[in-house]
Amino acid sequence: MDLKGKRALVTGGALRIGRAITEALQARGAEVVVHYRHSREAAEALSPFSVCADLGSPAACRGLVEQAGPLDILINNASVFHKDALADATPEKVLAEFQVNLFAPLELIRAYAAQTGRGSVVNLLDRRVRCHDTSCVPYALTKNGLEELTRLAALEYAPGITVNAVAPGPVLPPPGSTAESARELAGNIPLEKLPTVGNIAAAVIFLLEAESITGQTLLVDGGQHLLGNGV
Repeated sequence: MDLKGKRALVTGGALRIGRAITEALQARGAEVVVHYRHSREAAEALSPFSVCADLGSPAACRGLVEQAGPLDILINNASVFHKDALADATPEKVLAEFQVNLFAPLELIRAYAAQTGRGSVVNLLDRRVRCHDTSCVPYALTKNGLEELTRLAALEYAPGITVNAVAPGPVLPPPGSTAESARELAGNIPLEKLPTVGNIAAAVIFLLEAESITGQTLLVDGGQHLLGNGV
């Protein structure tokens, strides 16, 4: 896909990885609608097109694509993350995480596909889809579910719409950490360097432009997924 002149919706597109994706799309001439929940100033400073929606609300998800459209591209980047082991993973906690991380992308993909016959979707996952991290059970379940949704949607909406995923590794350090402590917290990385938000955005752009790729997950984690839980 030639991105020049295309209209894209990036959920959570004002900050962090979402911001990098927004800027990469804009650099290629795309018109980006930045979705936000609380970061209004950052969204409005980044793009003349922004829309507020609570992805925890199914009704808001259904209306978001209509507000942002007509769209050529959908980037499901927004997510929530909580560290809950299995013993703490109550049904309420699991459902709250599923609503934003899986049910919202599902609703957005359905609405997007109903609106357009041709285009591209990229879902943001996590390198944890290749390991078994027991420290964040609800989150891991949602990202594994989103990877399966990626494959199912790729089949459902071919040949007009490609659907792929990018799974980042440890990209952004916790607030207040030094470069050394961030590298330590990230764990073992075969390539011995942290991926950057620019690396993630470049992977998204690659998948959008690769018209013969669909149903794939591109891991951008310095090879960390190869170690399973040995990080």
